[in-house]
Amino acid sequence: MTVINNFLNSFLFWAAWIIIPLIMEIIPSMGSVLILIKKKLFPPKYEDPVFWPEITLIIPVYNSENSLQECIRSINDSDYPNEKMRIFLVNNQGKDNSFQVYTKCQELYPDLLMQWLNARQGKSRALNLALFNADGKYIIHVDSDGQFEPHAIRKMVRKFECCQNVDCMTGAILTMPEMIEEYRGIFARILRKMEFMEYAQAFLAGRNYASETNSIYTLSGAFSAFRKSAVLKSQLYNTDTICEDTNITFQMRFLQRIRVEICENAIFCVDPIEGVNKLYTQRQRWQRGSLEVSHQFLEKDLKVRNMFTNVMVRTLMYDHTFAFPRLIWYLALICLMCMNYSPKVILISTGVIFLLYIISGYLYYFSTVGFLKEFEHLKRYYRKHWYVVPLLPSFNFAVFFIRFAGVINSINTDSAWKTRTLTDERKDFEAEFKAMAQKPLNLLQRARKAVNYEQE
Repeated sequence: MTVINNFLNSFLFWAAWIIIPLIMEIIPSMGSVLILIKKKLFPPKYEDPVFWPEITLIIPVYNSENSLQECIRSINDSDYPNEKMRIFLVNNQGKDNSFQVYTKCQELYPDLLMQWLNARQGKSRALNLALFNADGKYIIHVDSDGQFEPHAIRKMVRKFECCQNVDCMTGAILTMPEMIEEYRGIFARILRKMEFMEYAQAFLAGRNYASETNSIYTLSGAFSAFRKSAVLKSQLYNTDTICEDTNITFQMRFLQRIRVEICENAIFCVDPIEGVNKLYTQRQRWQRGSLEVSHQFLEKDLKVRNMFTNVMVRTLMYDHTFAFPRLIWYLALICLMCMNYSPKVILISTGVIFLLYIISGYLYYFSTVGFLKEFEHLKRYYRKHWYVVPLLPSFNFAVFFIRFAGVINSINTDSAWKTRTLTDERKDFEAEFKAMAQKPLNLLQRARKAVNYEQE
């Protein structure tokens, strides 16, 4: 009986040890491979419409002088007819020379119909102002720090025209390989290559799988598109959250019961991350915004039992709550030591966990290569960075801690785009640590003075 109990306890312990990477990584990565096979065996057939419809592109502008011209150039160089596009550049109270860049682009690209709008502070307000002025059949929203792949707009509109039941889509977001290679230093370049691989796998493999299972959580704010008739029935972009893209996604799902999909061959490339501080503030905003939107829409439904009936609850629990137990098995190494497991067993178990994550990473890697088949330049760049895949578990590990910090920092604070950087928090920690360390030193100093008191 003792042997059986020991076996069951051991089995349950090790099953719990591997269940998180198995459920959260291996199964979705296998699903992405199956989706790729399905799309290769039964590719969707989208034909060009007889007449291309008029569309509206909305570009929020906030201190964008360094990237705005390239963004507009990519629109001009796309194969969608210029006369069918109207572009709103909505100034979000920036303080640089973006308007001068806009006037320069009017001279460089006279065939583009562009209009400059001044909005109140806040990205959501800027987007809403443009929506009220939009007159195209489809509305495409992109960030000003990115560039379209030449066929992206046409592919997005063509899918809309061929799929009348699709009212909103996200495009695929990648970071620019050319800008990654401009960075000097091993760490700086590796950080941005890991970000490139993360984006490619998340959008081309992960969101393809989510699209097939109707579980896309967010229409990417960097590149998303709507039928005007659908988005104008919504409550528009919410001004009470820093994640306006997640909010409008939830509106489409919960209020209009609309399916959210991805157009995986419509690619928009954005600037790589500027540094660790930018990564720190970016991922905290994403985490915080997700929790804000979940509170707005899921306050009554946010129960564990609804994981099986509500796709948004399932995704929130799966990706934004169960993500944190991924940290636990790292920290559980201490528990294993306290339970008298040998260093050899601990090392082997840790190696097995990392191996599972790496296997799932390579499953995503191969499916992503398949999805990039028609983009030779991007596929070649992605494929040659196969050696980055084993580094992604460590990158994700760091990101999970950042997200956890985002949850802590969001307590009892108002929603705001400005988030404290890692450098700011490090300086505060050092100051607080020095202050705490100084207290016993001050006490010791007073004690010395008391003991060594000399009478005059």
